[in-house]
Amino acid sequence: MRQLVRHDLTTTGGRYLLVYGELRGVAPTEEDPAADPSLLHKRYDRLTDAWIAVSPARNVRPHARLDARCSFCPAGPELPFDYEAAVFENRFPAFRADPPEVLADARVARSLGRCEVVLYTEHHEGSIATLSGEELANVVAVWQDRSADLWADPAHAFVMIFENRGEAVGATLSHPHGQIYAFDHLPPFIATRTEALSSHRERTGDCLGCLVVTEDDASERVVFRNGSFTVAVPFAARWPFEVHVRARRHGAGRLGDLDPAEQRDLAAALREIVLRYDRLYAFELPYMMVAMEAPAGAPDWHLAFEFYPPHRSERLTKVRASVETATGLFINDTIPEVGASRLAEIQLPVRAPEGETARVVRP
Repeated sequence: MRQLVRHDLTTTGGRYLLVYGELRGVAPTEEDPAADPSLLHKRYDRLTDAWIAVSPARNVRPHARLDARCSFCPAGPELPFDYEAAVFENRFPAFRADPPEVLADARVARSLGRCEVVLYTEHHEGSIATLSGEELANVVAVWQDRSADLWADPAHAFVMIFENRGEAVGATLSHPHGQIYAFDHLPPFIATRTEALSSHRERTGDCLGCLVVTEDDASERVVFRNGSFTVAVPFAARWPFEVHVRARRHGAGRLGDLDPAEQRDLAAALREIVLRYDRLYAFELPYMMVAMEAPAGAPDWHLAFEFYPPHRSERLTKVRASVETATGLFINDTIPEVGASRLAEIQLPVRAPEGETARVVRP
């Protein structure tokens, strides 16, 4: 296993910057100030028992169509030097470790948490499908490193690694990157999943996560599988061609639980599903990808990377219309078994096995 050294830097503006691999420069002098955080806050919706984050500063984020330079390329405003992989504190966050104070109102709370940007590579073009084996191993190692740190902070109740690829799902920059949010509370959908696992254990004495893996493995919805992960369209998919990459092993609830073989299998599975997506309509399919790691007290949670591509045909995308937005009841235009069959039938070039793994170390 290759060692990936982490270097902890601080910008002149006070934000942290983590550089992985060889350090080829010094922390940047910030010419572009971070967004004004004074209006950052959360509001409680009594009718849905859920918190809503309010962050007006996100409206001034960099956008590829408006900015001549890429913020994530070397010599850009975030990193003034070449790099292998990097993580930095988001300049335009929805949550902060030191959010501003708020009004003395039970319906308003501070937006406590973290928002980080993960840069997969210094190269402007590319994706999970095209990263080299070493680059993809770096990404998995960086995810593990940041996940462990953020989960270890008692201020955080949930940590979510994610990637939005393509303008169709709101990505403003095309440079290969993802993000990480750390929340100070369990978001509603996560709380519901946790309760479902607990209820199933109480009723049956069995693990619901294991049951889902077994059912997926035996179904027509399998796209492919490897030794550590089942890759399938879920039985009740909400999105066209939605795919879940789910850990087989009970106890593999977070990225930090994966052994080296499982790390390699995860990298290979993520690469393969993105390759299949890109051949579905012969263009880079936009998608939302989220890493679902186990919250505290959820031993039956199996780590899963979930992909939500909005395209239901080559030219048409799914839109969350009135009923879905108002009720949370999704309407899927694609039969899950048909979507799985189309993805499974895609022929991929024969690739050498992913042999790379990396482990982050700190000097």
